[in-house]
Amino acid sequence: MVDLLVIGAGLAGLTAAWHAAKAGLTVKVIAKGMGVTHWHAGTIDVLGYDSTGKGVARPLDALDDLPPEHPYRLLGQERLSAGLTDFASLTAELGLPYSGARTNGDNLWLPSPVGAARPTFLAPAGQAAGDLSTGQPLLVVGVEGMRDFYPKLIAENLAKQGHTARHAFLPLSLFTPRHDVTTLQLAKLVEEPSRLTQLAEALTRLVKSGERIGLPAILGFEDHPAVLARLSEATGAPVFEIPTLPPSVPGIRLHTRLRRKLEAMSVRVEIGMEAISFGAEGERISWVETETSSRPLKHRAANFLLATGGILGGGINSDHTGRAWEVIFDLPLTIPPDRSGWFRPHFLDGGGQPVFRGGVPVNENFQPIHPDGAPVYANLWAAGGTLAGADPIRERSVEGIAVGTGRIAYSVLRR
Repeated sequence: MVDLLVIGAGLAGLTAAWHAAKAGLTVKVIAKGMGVTHWHAGTIDVLGYDSTGKGVARPLDALDDLPPEHPYRLLGQERLSAGLTDFASLTAELGLPYSGARTNGDNLWLPSPVGAARPTFLAPAGQAAGDLSTGQPLLVVGVEGMRDFYPKLIAENLAKQGHTARHAFLPLSLFTPRHDVTTLQLAKLVEEPSRLTQLAEALTRLVKSGERIGLPAILGFEDHPAVLARLSEATGAPVFEIPTLPPSVPGIRLHTRLRRKLEAMSVRVEIGMEAISFGAEGERISWVETETSSRPLKHRAANFLLATGGILGGGINSDHTGRAWEVIFDLPLTIPPDRSGWFRPHFLDGGGQPVFRGGVPVNENFQPIHPDGAPVYANLWAAGGTLAGADPIRERSVEGIAVGTGRIAYSVLRR
């Protein structure tokens, strides 16, 4: 039996496992799948847009404008700031340092895969040089034949927003003789010394004085920092990555190094373990059972952390009758019971869709609670996209909520 069983291997679950293991607890992580790290841009978005859709300049100063049930309001600025600081320290240990561009707490504004200005609070070193607020001209470089990255579109959209930007292409043959290759395969190919030298020489011929170079997020996998440094040194220009459509190389880099770190801390991360039932004695959960190829397997722990995601992540399910339920513990939810209240008439309504604000309600210690405020179980906590009160995709707060609430693993030490 372990001290803490984390259910979910996304950013919230892995962050929680790291905090708990660092505090001296024995920890195990089980999950049905990998979580959203393989799909998101690899940045930490804290709060990009307010309820009116207006961009937020300083996220930590805007928390009081959020509803009282929002996870950030429950965390408070101090605990959220501590979680972000701890995450930055962790990524430095992992060899993938994250940073913000300014010391006053402003969001960075980075180019999106279509050339929009994308707000984020912390970015990998490989993306931070793309901050659009600096005003430095951009050269957006693509690879001919590469799927889902369109430098001409990116440069044109940036120009429409008042940024000086142009585009160029490199031949796919610079990287591989193949005609069909994924972003992850390209990232590994770039690390080969001969191909890295060829790429550096090609970029040097393209870049003009004073420009910075934006490339698709393929600049290495295991040796990403070295690839970035080599290209910047060879070209004499800041080099940065622009996220592509999934799968996300920056997200996979982060996930891979987080798992290795946890394994080095004796934390078992078991993927392919779908939780199907649980057992409880009074107010305390005793075990969670997962499906296997032969027979169900019981996982016993003193404490449990639920980080399975929301209705988009599979932690909450629904059916055609309008019933919605949390898939493991059948916890109370804030999703409207009448399906007609889930959505607004317009698909792209500026206020978002009410169903996505629904989730598991928690107290300030992030224990799931009944409508009367009493904890459902004394040894259960929840984190990340499972939580009620936020619309993370619309707000641009997915990763900030994960990192901030993942830190609540410390709370088990106080029991």
